[in-house]
Amino acid sequence: MPLATIRRLAKTTGFRLALWYSLVFISSSLLLFALLYFPLRSAILEKDRNIILGRLNEYTMQERQRGLQGMLAEIRFEDDANSQAGFFVRVADPTDQSLIVTLPPEWRHLPQGFSPLFRSGGGDDGWISLPAEGRGDVLEIVSRRLDSGYLLQVGRGSGERQKLLENFGRIFAGIMVPLIILGFVGGFFLAFRSLLPVRDLIQVVRSIDIGKMDVRVPSRQTGDELDELVRLFNTMLEKIEQLLTGMRAALDNVAHDLRTPVTRLRAGIETALQPGNRAEVLREALLDCAEESERIITMLNTLMDISEAETGVMKLHRQPVDVASLLAEVVDLYQYVAEEKGVAVSVAGSSALTVMADIDRMRQVIANLLDNSLKHTPPGGRIELSSASQAEEVLIRVRDTGAGIPAQDLPRIFDRLYRGDHSRSQRGLGLGLSLVKAVIHAHAGSLEVESAPGQGSIFTLRLPAGS
Repeated sequence: MPLATIRRLAKTTGFRLALWYSLVFISSSLLLFALLYFPLRSAILEKDRNIILGRLNEYTMQERQRGLQGMLAEIRFEDDANSQAGFFVRVADPTDQSLIVTLPPEWRHLPQGFSPLFRSGGGDDGWISLPAEGRGDVLEIVSRRLDSGYLLQVGRGSGERQKLLENFGRIFAGIMVPLIILGFVGGFFLAFRSLLPVRDLIQVVRSIDIGKMDVRVPSRQTGDELDELVRLFNTMLEKIEQLLTGMRAALDNVAHDLRTPVTRLRAGIETALQPGNRAEVLREALLDCAEESERIITMLNTLMDISEAETGVMKLHRQPVDVASLLAEVVDLYQYVAEEKGVAVSVAGSSALTVMADIDRMRQVIANLLDNSLKHTPPGGRIELSSASQAEEVLIRVRDTGAGIPAQDLPRIFDRLYRGDHSRSQRGLGLGLSLVKAVIHAHAGSLEVESAPGQGSIFTLRLPAGS
């Protein structure tokens, strides 16, 4: 494998996770080995010392029952057996001169520097450990002063114990090394599989960089956190795509709606620039330019109001607003337009409802809804504005007998600059309902609509009740 590939692999999260997993596994294995090895070592050492003490107590009992000579005779009789069993036995007189010395076979050809073996040391039932130079094992010896004043020493080499522990270590290592390798490979595989959604996400982001907004991260339906991340990321992409589509449509609509007033502005300017025009013609051209400029300013101001309301920065001067008075005031403003069109407008509902709201913004909301109904209600139709109380909310309804809204247009009527096919014949900016929804949401309320072609429409405002 090339060095560059190894370096790139070492920087991946999967490799790091596998490495951390292996380190934790190795550390846990070493801890387990320590938890098993040291208690086992202590238990074997305790067992060996109990065996040595048992042999020491046996000879001590013989010395008490049969006397010193009887004990010496027994030790001489068992010399070969003790030697083969790995026991060291020594009896020394009060001057520390050895009377009997039994050495295991593996301890008989030791260097001269091993003379400390024949020193009493240790005191009564005192333990001494004599290491063998160049061998690595030790001779555990316990000493006891007998009733006769003689010194009895019994010991045993640690060779068997060390062999057992070494075998345990080799067996443990033989088991753990393959397990560690398997753990690293398994950890790398699991990390690789676990991070597949992340790699898919990276691939999708790279596709987005080159302009592919329709790509999505494949979901593996595992139900874990990464699958939830994939779901949320795909949802975010869908919303971004919808926003971009809406922005493009909005820009197209803005360009389309601005083209007409700008064209009229240009026509008015060109008319005013023609030589020989009378003062009345110039005045009419300037008035047309002023009207179209006002139309453009109104559109831009409305767009800014919607943005402020949607982002929560719109300044609202809240105060108690009497709902019935507000509805009556707006109806009075539009009464002449309604009569001219032949549409009956009425107000109904409770007269004791109050909301905490910005009265200017609420007047703007009701006016937009009423103006919208007037545009789409034919002569002879009816429009009713009503108010009611429901739980802790105040409901304001604007009901008309107009043309209604097709089902395919209902989800989009609150989009900025959206105008259905039926609305395109009506003069307007396509921003009224967008502004209504934004302002109502800024007041912590909601807006609902019920409509069907040929059955009219019902717009329902829900606002928190206030005192």
